[in-house]
Amino acid sequence: MATKFRLEINVPGFNEARTDPAVQEDLHRRGEAIANAAGGEPDFEVTDAPNSTRARVFVRTASFAGMRAEATDQALTRAFDAGRG
Repeated sequence: MATKFRLEINVPGFNEARTDPAVQEDLHRRGEAIANAAGGEPDFEVTDAPNSTRARVFVRTASFAGMRAEATDQALTRAFDAGRG
């Protein structure tokens, strides 16, 4: 027989964890690792973009050479695993 399970989420605590500066620092570190694995500056850049509900980081192409590397070799897409560590 299945047991009933009730999960209550502490929304203010959850939002506090998602906006914590330590989380933003970790995301930035991971973004830098991805950008460096893809080829680094000046072809790829990391942009911090936190908002009121979460920490966010974008890794994107920053030059034509970076765009070409992503389009032809998927340099940025293949570098994604570098952010796991």
